[in-house]
Amino acid sequence: MELHFLTIGELREKIATREIAATTVVRSILKRIAEVDTQVHAYINVLSESAMAEAELIDAAIAKGIIKPLSGVPIALKDICCTKGIETTCCSRILRGFIPPYDATVVEKLREAGAIIIGKTNMDEFAMGSSTETSCFGATRNPYDLTRIPGGSSGGSAAAVAADECLAAIGSDTGGSIRQPAALCGVVGLKPTYGRVSRFGLIAFASSLDQIGPFTKTVADSALMLSVLAGYDAKDSTSVNLPVPDYSAFLGRDIRGWRIGIPREYFIGGIDTETQSALDGVMRTLQACGASCVDISLPHTEYCLAVYYIVAPAEASSNLARYDGIKYGMRVEKFSDLKDLYKKTRSQGFGSEVKRRIMLGTYVLSSGYYDAYYKKASRVRTLIKQDFADAFRVCDVILTPTTPSAAFKIGEKTNDPMQMYLSDIFTISTNLAGIPGISVPCGYTASGLPIGAQFLAGHFEEAKLLQVTAAYEQAGTFIKRRPKI
Repeated sequence: MELHFLTIGELREKIATREIAATTVVRSILKRIAEVDTQVHAYINVLSESAMAEAELIDAAIAKGIIKPLSGVPIALKDICCTKGIETTCCSRILRGFIPPYDATVVEKLREAGAIIIGKTNMDEFAMGSSTETSCFGATRNPYDLTRIPGGSSGGSAAAVAADECLAAIGSDTGGSIRQPAALCGVVGLKPTYGRVSRFGLIAFASSLDQIGPFTKTVADSALMLSVLAGYDAKDSTSVNLPVPDYSAFLGRDIRGWRIGIPREYFIGGIDTETQSALDGVMRTLQACGASCVDISLPHTEYCLAVYYIVAPAEASSNLARYDGIKYGMRVEKFSDLKDLYKKTRSQGFGSEVKRRIMLGTYVLSSGYYDAYYKKASRVRTLIKQDFADAFRVCDVILTPTTPSAAFKIGEKTNDPMQMYLSDIFTISTNLAGIPGISVPCGYTASGLPIGAQFLAGHFEEAKLLQVTAAYEQAGTFIKRRPKI
């Protein structure tokens, strides 16, 4: 087997027994990137030299008997995570040339665990999008069909894992930006509970919604990655000081007697028939594992999209106010005064989707509209959170589709923002409620496009998600295919 096809678990065994060296693994991954990334465009910056240097240090440590949880594992980073001495742009013209003076906490944790940062991945500009088409570097393509989108905003990270251009990747999820591309690219994508993973060094889109999480090839790899990433960080005021379980210990446990909540509001008209069929197959598998499916209601689901597209743009308009040509990144050369500098820098630096959300957010926060929009949306958000709390009193986890359909064609929805926003209709409620969610592959369309199933659990119950998805994965009713690239 080619080394780039390995899972983290498989690689760890080979590293521990010294069957292979970290430098050999990195060379294999770099070779794979050179072979396929001109087609996929998952990366915007491949860190060949530093990755090889890190691999040599890992090999030297292993020779001394020092083996860490992710020793020698090549991992890709979404270009929203600050990396010391390495350009971090959020795939926006306005941040071109920005070199952070520090690493994000998750980057520090990965390095401490022995991981090797192989490169920075493409994304929708400032994480605003569902297709990775708003990037100033151009679109990423789905490895299963190069004419289709990989999802977004973490499409580059999802595509890199799907195309075996890394063994795992880091993404961020504000309204589904890990789970949606994971589903469309046929990989595992985990969004932890808000506060479970430090956001320090994550360039903010919407601060009360953003969360960092991993893309992996298997649920077991996801459990290992979360054990590394999770934990309290004093540098992040939203970080929660709770013990981090050994998530891998929950794999292999049975789910007999579990109640799987099936929310009637999510299984509605508009879901693609192949997606519905795949979800029916997931239910049958879980029932064969000893679980039961119970009907539940999340009554405020119909308001989720409206609430999200008030709250998220409002927070974005505040967070992105700092990009004005003074301190970070781009500054236009010709301007008449300070106001003109602001106007020209932001006009030329931001793309159309970012401008749209800034204007929307500024509007709903403005005098005379705050109470009518943002304040009301915040109240409904509380009701959405309560819906989930009520649901978890009668079920252990919730099962939904991750997306209404498989990946659409590149360019198909770029001129219709509302249709694009609907791509996240099944994922945004999770962020509004702050609960964890995971998407796992569960089928393919007749044309070979991946389909994902989403599981949700209560706050800080990631272990439940990993236990149920591992049980589903180990049942073996779904056979994963590799993209033909």
